[in-house]
Amino acid sequence: MTVTRDFLAGLPKAELHVHHVGSASPRIVAELAARHPNSPVPADAAALAEYFVFTDFAKFIEIYLSVVDLITTPEDVRLLTYEIAREMAGHNIRYSELTVTPYSSVRRGMAAEAFCEAIEDARTAAEKELGVTLRWIFDIPGEAGLVSAAETLRIATEIRPEGLIGFGLGGPEIGVPRPQFAPYFDAARAAGLHSLPHAGETTGPETIWDALRVLKAERIGHGTSALQDPALVDYLGEHRIPLEVSPTSNLATQVVASYDEHPLRGMVDAGLVVTINTDDPPMFGTDIVNEYAVAADLLDLDNEGAADLARTAIKVSYADDSTKAALLTEIDEYVANA
Repeated sequence: MTVTRDFLAGLPKAELHVHHVGSASPRIVAELAARHPNSPVPADAAALAEYFVFTDFAKFIEIYLSVVDLITTPEDVRLLTYEIAREMAGHNIRYSELTVTPYSSVRRGMAAEAFCEAIEDARTAAEKELGVTLRWIFDIPGEAGLVSAAETLRIATEIRPEGLIGFGLGGPEIGVPRPQFAPYFDAARAAGLHSLPHAGETTGPETIWDALRVLKAERIGHGTSALQDPALVDYLGEHRIPLEVSPTSNLATQVVASYDEHPLRGMVDAGLVVTINTDDPPMFGTDIVNEYAVAADLLDLDNEGAADLARTAIKVSYADDSTKAALLTEIDEYVANA
């Protein structure tokens, strides 16, 4: 039996690779754009679909940062964060580790304390009112250099909001070598945060090796080029290091040419641990249900196979044990009654 979209829509899910600003729905982006008439971002939700068309990864970063420019006050941050949780609840995402880039707001004049207070207020409200548990991965925007690494580390370790569980590295990979960030990841890990960098999305396997060897990565964001190096595949498999895979993102940024050419099937056939994610869902015209449908098609999954993807995301997350147990039970009950 093949999996149905209705089944996928109702399936309780966790998402581990999704960006804060990149999850802003067209409605919210248009509302923010209307407050900033000098922004190139359209203030019309319908026009955003055309605006969110990328010729390459560099163009995606340019457009992404133009949306970041719309987030200027703690009230904007709180609204954005809560509305993201509302979108997640609508797709039965029950737990998410959201990649947040505080430096982008702090460099634009927002106090780090106010930023953290805003996301925490949204987090507690979302859990109480929407049934969505949010945790934070504070990531370094690699294109901003070491000054951004130092500030992100300071915010993560000195302010350290309650929901913070990880330390990451995003932005462009080309021209942004991973080893320069090693001292900041060392300090974050010493403070008890998990190492969760992006690697191997737009560059080759060596970037993934750097993330593993130098940044001590515990999961790999994307890892799209992993299959190009058999030794790396062996290492990832032996150490059970999960890859956070986002198929439609890879197509939208032209990292891969088509779903048929996506390495997801090869990753699974090689015995690697994979999770399915959206990355920046509205910008890529997708959502978590669509990503599970894509994965189910590429992997020839039935309902039980799709449920196993959801179970894997929960198992490799950094949710506490009671949350994991409750969500796994919820999935089992859902599958049994489907």
